[in-house]
Amino acid sequence: MSRPPALVVAGPGTNRDRDLALALELAGAEPTIVLTSELADRPELLAQAALVGVAGGFSYGDALGAGRMMALDLTAGSALAEALTAFVASGKPMIGICNGFQVLTRTKLLPGALGHNAHGRFECRWVQIEPDTASNSIWTAGLTDAIHCPIAHGEGRYVHPDPAGLAADGQVALRYRSTNPNGSVADIAGVTNAAGNVLGLMPHPENHIVARQHPLGGADPANLGLQLFRNGVRAAAECS
Repeated sequence: MSRPPALVVAGPGTNRDRDLALALELAGAEPTIVLTSELADRPELLAQAALVGVAGGFSYGDALGAGRMMALDLTAGSALAEALTAFVASGKPMIGICNGFQVLTRTKLLPGALGHNAHGRFECRWVQIEPDTASNSIWTAGLTDAIHCPIAHGEGRYVHPDPAGLAADGQVALRYRSTNPNGSVADIAGVTNAAGNVLGLMPHPENHIVARQHPLGGADPANLGLQLFRNGVRAAAECS
């Protein structure tokens, strides 16, 4: 069976693009890293992909707000904006992690917004996040075990005016189980769009795809972030 082609979108300052590409490769995809500037010149690359991931890191140093400049890069040109909208409307899977999550909320592909951590400090630690079984996300479908992965953000506090309504609509994909590190409303760590094919989350599952990456070593395979990516790649293969 051929591997579904995946695009990993990177920009100035992002630093998790190779990690995300490796996670998608181990999950069965054929990833290619592309800069937002390249996408602006060749928006047709989106139509050729079966899956898209927006990498985390610190685009533009986060100096002008969480994901703001990278989001503008993805919507500045009408052709690219239309290609991005068409990709999501096609039902193909898309994921945005950390800074990538911020980008997806800025582009209105996901509900809510991300603000500064409630305590005003940068957070770098391991957390546990668990799938919400009522979610319609294709990325978390069938997952019940907590995922262990690190966080690294200063603007990770998820805000939404109606978290209960969001959950009732199946759009809360993941919640913090171990601790809420940033003050996110209703312990929300990740959300999906109404169709369930777009996922955004603050923690970094791409940094726990093999057991040896866990600080305690030998983690249970069920707790690997790789489970999310396998779901995404499986959905991409079905869409191809």
